[in-house]
Amino acid sequence: MFRRSSAGATDGKAQDSPGATSQEAPAKTRPPAETGKGRPTPKRSEAERTRYQSITGSTTSGRGPSTGTAPKRKATPEEKTRARTERDRRMNAMRRGEEWALGPRDRGPIRKLARDYVDAHRRPSEYYMYVLLVLLVALLSRNKVLNDYVSPFVLVLIAVVAVDAFVIRRALHKLAAERFPNESTRGMTTYAVMRALQIRRFRMPAPRLKPGDPF
Repeated sequence: MFRRSSAGATDGKAQDSPGATSQEAPAKTRPPAETGKGRPTPKRSEAERTRYQSITGSTTSGRGPSTGTAPKRKATPEEKTRARTERDRRMNAMRRGEEWALGPRDRGPIRKLARDYVDAHRRPSEYYMYVLLVLLVALLSRNKVLNDYVSPFVLVLIAVVAVDAFVIRRALHKLAAERFPNESTRGMTTYAVMRALQIRRFRMPAPRLKPGDPF
């Protein structure tokens, strides 16, 4: 009895062993690159080519890249002329100081007050760019006598600009308190000083007043 059972078990194992061996054989004969993912690892050149195609996409007729968006339509000559005319109109309005054409930096009554105050006076800071150009030429000339005077003159120039900036700040804060007491004066001094350092003909918006005009 025991012999028959053991024999049956032995026969069952013997019958099962071929199937198990046949199932395990592919795993043993499968290359190492395929055992974990079920597919061979692509070569580096193929991976880079696939990545490049996924980024750039393919171009089709009437469509843009892989996003499927239509290409931008080119402007017609009439639209270009209209846009150019609008830009010229806005630029001319900005030169005249019209509020609707000004940028955020130039808008507001405080900024207009600062522009008018600077433009209505002859200030030493107005000649800063001219003097700076002369100093640059003196430095490039490599003349020892001129170079000896450049450094002290630069210090004098900085001192003059600093004093003029203090005068502008005090006068503007007094005028702003009288004319626009409820308006913020933040950035007013910097705006006025930077305008005073510019050459008059290059100021934007263009000066509305001449030196000596009341405002």
